Amino acid sequence: MNMFDPDQLRTFLAVERAGGFTAAGRILGLRQSTVSGHIARLERAAGRELFRRDTRNLALTADGAAMVGFARAVLDAQTQAERYFSDSRLTGLIRLGASDDVMGRELPDVLLEFQRSHPGVDLELTVGLSENLKTRMAAGELDLMVGKRRPGERHGELLWRDRLVWAGRSGATGFTDPVPLVTYPPPSMTRQAALEALELHGRTWRIACTSDSQLGLRAAVLAGLGVIVHAESLLPAGLFAVEDERLPEVGQLEFVLLRRRSRLSEPERALCEAITAGARRAHQGRMRQLG
Repeated sequence: MNMFDPDQLRTFLAVERAGGFTAAGRILGLRQSTVSGHIARLERAAGRELFRRDTRNLALTADGAAMVGFARAVLDAQTQAERYFSDSRLTGLIRLGASDDVMGRELPDVLLEFQRSHPGVDLELTVGLSENLKTRMAAGELDLMVGKRRPGERHGELLWRDRLVWAGRSGATGFTDPVPLVTYPPPSMTRQAALEALELHGRTWRIACTSDSQLGLRAAVLAGLGVIVHAESLLPAGLFAVEDERLPEVGQLEFVLLRRRSRLSEPERALCEAITAGARRAHQGRMRQLG
């Protein structure tokens, strides 16, 4: 049997976590054809089928489930070897803030790779609404933050722009007045954008569910309680853009990296570089599309 290629193993684990080739490609910054090629070559090397595919679903085979453990062990061993021989000397504590939607999709893989590369750096993570995190950063409680800003604002380094969409469960449509909203509490930017758009177009609305976690919002939308305004590229699993011409356009948001200090420590600089590189890989096409 051939040795397993680490890049193919990483792609395999990304497909397993994301539940599909297209979603894994977005996480890794790869085309779907590249992801498919990695999986095909890994299956040839293993001599076994790792995923069972049909037109609607993708599931691990028994051999695929076994490969998950082997792949993690191989990649962990490689990381330990690289760490040993690179002798990374970065140490310290970084207090990082991240908006709830970013933590749902973007940051976990970036932070995992960062900690593998810099095991001497401790991360203290705070997840919440962007506006609340900005307040905590101004108070000196956070060192770095990944969150949102409205177009036209200048604070922070732009990572990517995202279109805001109305989202619901599969097939959801026909939202009549008052429009049932599922939303974060104030001072949520997506909540503000939704209310401004509805009021501008003369639509009435009611708050059907409020939650300060994306998990709670997703559950409410899947339960059919209402519709949510959300960044298109970060839609939680099971939610889809609603095709309803009566719902107004909601505009865009910008995702940014903010630093408390202009002079960064070495660990902070390394984490900023990792976050920026990850955003560039995942959203380069979106930046070109939205301008």
